[in-house]
Amino acid sequence: MDKKLSERILASAGAKKASLVLKHGTVVNVFTAGLEQADIAIEDGCIVGLGDYEGVTEIDLKGAVVCPSLIDGHIHLESSMVAPGEFERTVIPHGTQAVITDPHEIANVAGTQGIQFMMERTEGLTLDVFFMLPSCVPATGLDESGAVLSADKLEPFYKEERVLGLAELMNSYGTTRADRGILDKLSGALDRNKLVDGHAPGLSGKELNAYVTAGVQSDHECSDASEAIEKLSRGQWIMIREGTAARNLEALIPLFQEPYYHRCMLVTDDKHPGDLLRLGHIDYIIRRAISLGADPVHAVIMGSYNAAQYFGLKDRGAVAPGYKANLIVVSDLENFRVEQVYKNGKLVAENGSMKEGILAAEIKHIDTPVRVGDSFHLKEIVPEQLHIEKKSDQVRVLCLTPGELTTTERLVSWTEKEGYAPGVDVDQDIVKMAVFERHHDTGHIGLGFLGGYGLKNGAVATSIAHDSHNLIIAGTNDADMVLAGNTVRKNRGGLAVVANGKVLGELALPIAGLMSEEAAEEVDEKLEKLKEEAGKLGISNSIDPFMTLAFASLPVIPKLRLNTYGLIDAEKQEIVDVMVGCM
Repeated sequence: MDKKLSERILASAGAKKASLVLKHGTVVNVFTAGLEQADIAIEDGCIVGLGDYEGVTEIDLKGAVVCPSLIDGHIHLESSMVAPGEFERTVIPHGTQAVITDPHEIANVAGTQGIQFMMERTEGLTLDVFFMLPSCVPATGLDESGAVLSADKLEPFYKEERVLGLAELMNSYGTTRADRGILDKLSGALDRNKLVDGHAPGLSGKELNAYVTAGVQSDHECSDASEAIEKLSRGQWIMIREGTAARNLEALIPLFQEPYYHRCMLVTDDKHPGDLLRLGHIDYIIRRAISLGADPVHAVIMGSYNAAQYFGLKDRGAVAPGYKANLIVVSDLENFRVEQVYKNGKLVAENGSMKEGILAAEIKHIDTPVRVGDSFHLKEIVPEQLHIEKKSDQVRVLCLTPGELTTTERLVSWTEKEGYAPGVDVDQDIVKMAVFERHHDTGHIGLGFLGGYGLKNGAVATSIAHDSHNLIIAGTNDADMVLAGNTVRKNRGGLAVVANGKVLGELALPIAGLMSEEAAEEVDEKLEKLKEEAGKLGISNSIDPFMTLAFASLPVIPKLRLNTYGLIDAEKQEIVDVMVGCM
């Protein structure tokens, strides 16, 4: 260490040539929020100086902009639908070199085996993957997952260096009422000086005070600037989310200015492979923010330095002496196209692709635990299980909100039309929805009606159903719903689109019913075909038919949700209607 430190100091002082010097760069200075013309001297993987330097190897940047590499402060890697190595291959060329992941998707399926699987599959990647431990498995007592993670089951993972804290505390209702189980999890993190991330859409006033008092230090669920500013004023950091399903960036653009941007960071939460391949990752959020009027330097700071500061990653997030030489070179700040990516001073990606040889040496194969590789435990679905008995002339409908994860409630008249399941009215944009428990073959089935989905014919099924990941089916008729559900079951998880008794498309996701081992491009091609077929059946191309449906059962976001227990009022945390299928 002394010799390496000595070499860095000597190179910094100009007493010896640095190993690498990036000449004539335009540096984004995250400390002054300005630009600086300078050479960047690198020794032993670290930045040792800005100024006028000579190097053993010199690369002339010709004025190109140099930024710290990007950090996603909150993501679920499982939502990319690809294994971690493939995720890495898609995001590093876009300038992302670190992500903080919450593996609660796979933990809801496979418990601690799922967390361990993700930690092992991300070890040794070029991408630095840090973890926040799942806080709500299941999300609440009104959800039915494949595992239950109590505080004592999480405790051993805090010994891992890459574990930074407790992930999004979705059960804000229980937190603000001092639920014993939640307090145990909070103590497990806070007693070790670890972070606690939040998830509390719409929380305000005294309940927000109570939530922050509990030790929750961030939030990624703000849908408007006033909500975010209130949470900022109570000391929380705000994660500005722009993902595949939830897109809050435009509403939160005011946060990119003084005094707010210092405590805000950029996150994706959930991102499908096609979006990653075609649009980008954090770089896409920065580009879009700039197009909406944000200061480019502020956007870079929010996409790198702020996340590093919040998560205690003190050696990254800045282009400055003493920091890791994790850098990106972009064409210019207005267009923000990533041209080169450096990891510890080594060029790892250029012009949209990983450098040859970077991946092969670092991805290791591990055996897949049984609960991860064989997670689908559900008998073959039959039409009788979907029968809904008419109980009144009106039914409650769970209605989707375009561009948001929140839902509303609508009362509509019961209708029966030829060719459709009873209660379905496509003229009013109302289809049938079913949620099958698929982890323990309990036989639990929640039935109800979904509004605002756009489906006019056929059925869509998915085993990606946040957060318990049971099997969701939405459809206009029972026969197609049965076929869609059984197609996913046959594949040990995944997606399916069906119409008129024919499977129009399917995507197998055998890793916990969430991820594929195929290349991101192959997964994307199949997914795009599925989306195209869903569009032909009436679903608007303005929404993602699978990501949107995936959140329809999550009972922690207002207002209504449908899961294996029935129709849930997420604000009251009560079952408000039960239409249960029979086994």
